[in-house]
Amino acid sequence: MKNKKKEPTSSEIVQDSYKMSAEDYLYSVLSLEKNMSNYYSLAMSDASNDIRYNEFFDLFEDSKEATRQIIDCMYDHGWYHLEEATKENLNQKITQLEKKLQQLKY
Repeated sequence: MKNKKKEPTSSEIVQDSYKMSAEDYLYSVLSLEKNMSNYYSLAMSDASNDIRYNEFFDLFEDSKEATRQIIDCMYDHGWYHLEEATKENLNQKITQLEKKLQQLKY
């Protein structure tokens, strides 16, 4: 009797297609942490008293710290890239902001 290779079931094919790399997981967790910190910020604004505000603030700080740690880890692995600001881009931004400032003065 010859050994035949077993054909994968449709369930196995679907599970295989959803495998995520470490980079994918970290991007997903990074997105989650960024959203959580935004929602904690909103919750702080809506807090009914100082106790609730401080509880949300502590969670907000934890979320921001986790975000930094994830970004640092991704950067160390070469998965998170920062754009270098050119002098031309900086000058364009300064000009834009100066125009907005002038508009606000009048």
